Amino acid sequence: MKLEDRVEELEAKLAFAEDTLQALNDVIARQDAEIVKLQRELRGHAERLKGLASALEADSVNTAVDEKPPHY
Repeated sequence: MKLEDRVEELEAKLAFAEDTLQALNDVIARQDAEIVKLQRELRGHAERLKGLASALEADSVNTAVDEKPPHY
C-alpha cells in the first residue's frame, strides 16, 4: 500500500470520526436540554405536591377540631 493511499484512508477515517463526534455532541446537547426541562417540571410537581399535602393536613386538623363525636 502506497503512502498516499494510506494517507487518504486515514483522512477518510478522520472525516467519519469527526462526523460521528458531531452527531454525538448534537445528541448530548438535546439530552441536556431535555434533562433541564424535566428537572424544572419535577421541581414544579414537587412544590405542587407539598402544597396539596399542606392543604390536606390543614383540612384534616380543621375537620378533627370541628367534628362532634358520633355519639352526640
